[in-house]
Amino acid sequence: MSNETNPNPNRKYITTIEAEQISGLRRNYLTLLLRKGTLEGFRPSRDWFIYTDSLEDFLATTRKPGPKGPRKNNTTTDQLSPSAKANDDKEPDKTKNMPQTTKQN
Repeated sequence: MSNETNPNPNRKYITTIEAEQISGLRRNYLTLLLRKGTLEGFRPSRDWFIYTDSLEDFLATTRKPGPKGPRKNNTTTDQLSPSAKANDDKEPDKTKNMPQTTKQN
């Protein structure tokens, strides 16, 4: 972890805004990675600077994708009861949701 306040003169660095444009990652996420020590950089005052070699190394690693949205109740047919499996194979009754009409003379 290299979260010092002075830059290493032998390493190139960029701002988090530039890193956001290069990597496609959000600034908040980049600063989180800096605080955790996953990315190397420095913070002389309010803004962070990221060492380019550290960012390139991080982008080269494969990462697990995050959630794709709200979780759904995924029930497979193996988990269904036999009667539910039988009902699942039938075509749905389209008349159930139709309004009831009565014939008037």
